[in-house]
Amino acid sequence: MSGMTMGTANGWYSPGSGTARLPAAEGPMRGAMFSAGEWMVMAHGYAWGSVTDQGGPRGSDMAFVQSMAMLMGDRDLGDRFHLQLRAMSSLEPAMGQRGYPNLFATGETANGVPLVDRQHPHDLFMELAARLDYRLGGDVNLFLYGGPVGEPALGPSAFMHRGSARYQPLSPITHHWFDSTHITYGVVTAGLSAPKFQLEGSWFKGREPDERRWNLDPIRLDSWSVRGTWTPSPFLAVQVGHGWLKEPEVQHPGENENRTTASVQWARGGVSTTLAWSRKDRQPGDVLNGYLAEATWEITPRHAVFGRVENVTNDELFPDHDDPLHDRRFRVTKAEGGYAYRLPIVGPLGVALGGTVAAYAKPDALDAAYGDAPVSWTLFAKLAVGL
Repeated sequence: MSGMTMGTANGWYSPGSGTARLPAAEGPMRGAMFSAGEWMVMAHGYAWGSVTDQGGPRGSDMAFVQSMAMLMGDRDLGDRFHLQLRAMSSLEPAMGQRGYPNLFATGETANGVPLVDRQHPHDLFMELAARLDYRLGGDVNLFLYGGPVGEPALGPSAFMHRGSARYQPLSPITHHWFDSTHITYGVVTAGLSAPKFQLEGSWFKGREPDERRWNLDPIRLDSWSVRGTWTPSPFLAVQVGHGWLKEPEVQHPGENENRTTASVQWARGGVSTTLAWSRKDRQPGDVLNGYLAEATWEITPRHAVFGRVENVTNDELFPDHDDPLHDRRFRVTKAEGGYAYRLPIVGPLGVALGGTVAAYAKPDALDAAYGDAPVSWTLFAKLAVGL
């Protein structure tokens, strides 16, 4: 099992999505581990059934299933090299191009129409990548990561891999500020890794995945990013990163983006938290900031409470060019809290049953479209390997 935790022998960090780091106190990625010859293999995944009713005139209700399956294999290649292969996929394209309701979420399109108050489904191929580490000595490594589908060095670990979001049934409305590059068709990352810090840079495709979610998109390397991560203790991970994305959004043709992110993640005693900020500077276009705070407290092996607060400036809520509110910027806050009851089934397989309630703060100019005080709720059952 030493290969699965390479670089974490001192307990300073746990691996997140892509090449991101999480506090070591979150523990290793939860899943089923087994050996196959010289390989150490980990399987992880979930099928997440939810029923949601998003409030107000623009909200809607829906029952849907989110899913993810991940397989990761590690082995040493001699004394200095270590190889890791990753594959991750999802059956979410089966829910349809419009995805599921999520009030105030925007980003990407369905049937050529911008998605508003909806969360798009993930692609069938979420990651097809490899990582090769070269040990310099003293727990310091040089590494190369990449593949046809992967995640560049930009932002904190994607939301589905953060302990602070483990039981959140809906994606953040700040998804396209922090996580939109977690599925990228073409990425190469090189870096220097040590127990207390990591420096890395990526060359990748800036355009977000297209609507055809069952296939592989064309692979390009036209954007770049750099990221530094500091893990001074097993309880803390701090990252700062910046990237230049070439035309990331199909609904904003000709607009490139400078994106800067910073985050602090802390974990201890069953509590996992994330505080994050992102700045999207469109060129040409507006500067849009997003803020996120989320936490999960696993009180006992059975009971967990969690919450998320987001504040974002969004100019995509009214995509119709004839609407008088088209392209206007609105600052919106969403606060969501919930509870999960966890039940083991057999081995690493378990289920979490729970629900959330969300409320919103918004400008009065949005009352006609969204109502005075919309309230949303979601019920869920999350069946997972490594709950």
